[in-house]
Parts: sequence; C-alpha cells; structure tokens
Amino acid sequence: MNGWVEEKQAAHAAPAAAPPLRPMIYASLFAALTAAGAYLFVPIGPVPIVLQNLFVFLAGLLLGSRWGLASVAVYLLAGVCGLPVYAGGAGGIARFAGPTGGFLLGYLPAVFLVGWVAERKPGRMRRDVAAMVLGAAVLYACGVPWLKMVTGLPPATALAVGMYPFLAGDAVKIVAAALIAKSVRPVIRLT
Repeated sequence: MNGWVEEKQAAHAAPAAAPPLRPMIYASLFAALTAAGAYLFVPIGPVPIVLQNLFVFLAGLLLGSRWGLASVAVYLLAGVCGLPVYAGGAGGIARFAGPTGGFLLGYLPAVFLVGWVAERKPGRMRRDVAAMVLGAAVLYACGVPWLKMVTGLPPATALAVGMYPFLAGDAVKIVAAALIAKSVRPVIRLT
C-alpha cells in the first residue's frame, strides 16, 4: 500500500525544473564574441595582441563564475574541434601545444576568478576592476610560464615577449570592460 501512495505522489509532483535558457544563450553569445575578438589581432611575436581578453573579462563580470566559465569552455571546445576561433582564424587542439596554449587555458581560471569576485558585490566598479586585474594576473601566470617552456626562452625574455607589451592594452580593456559592464548589467537578467 505504501508503494502505491508514493507512486501517486510522484505522479502529481511538480515537473523537474527546465534548464536555465537565458544564461545558456548569454554564455553562447560570449563564446561567439570571444571568437570574434580573436579575429581582431595584431601579430607582434609568438603571442599576438587580441581582443579576446575583453570578452572573457566581460563574461565573468556579467555572467558570473559559473556561466562565464561555461562560456569560455564552449569557446575553447569549439577551437579544439577545429573551428577557426583562435587568433588569426586558427583552430585545433595543436594550438594548445604552441606558445599561446597557456594563455588559452588561462582563460578558464581567469574568467572564473573575475566572475567569483564580481559576484560578491555586483555592480561595484572598483570591485569589477580589481577582479579583472586579478584575472589578468592569473592569465599571465598561466601564459608566460607556458610560453617559456614551449619556446625555451629565458624567464626575462618570456616576460618581455609574453607580458610587458600587453600591459597597457590590458589596462585599456579593463577600463572598457568595466564601463561596458556598468551600462549593460541593468539589462542582463540571468533568471
């Protein structure tokens, strides 16, 4: 008798919650924007100047740690599958074995950290900027050692090639992302 009652209760229980469609759409949009940012690049050496960082930072600020991470994971997976979404229209898993592989993989902890910090008190510009500065530091911490290992450059040269030329541009991207997030955040609803 007890089993029959449980079956009746289960039949009348509320259906399982639908997957959150809106955050999925936003995550897909940011994955596409990150891919588009890869096409805006300036080849200055083994590591080009790209606009991807801006969209990775914005994904963290606007989508949070979880959905920002999903966005970057979709972007990276698209490239691993061979789609031309990396700098200069490149794709394929071999890109991770090259000089930019550490930067590509560094997008994952960077976006998670930016999102995690931004979630603590959303909408605070100082906190957003601090989150992106931390995210950029994580990105360099992943990318520069990888660049050094793959190319065999001495540490000082790896920094000179993989970090110093990008600091001013990253500062501009961080300011731009903070301003964009401030104006776009009121219209983005994740729920």
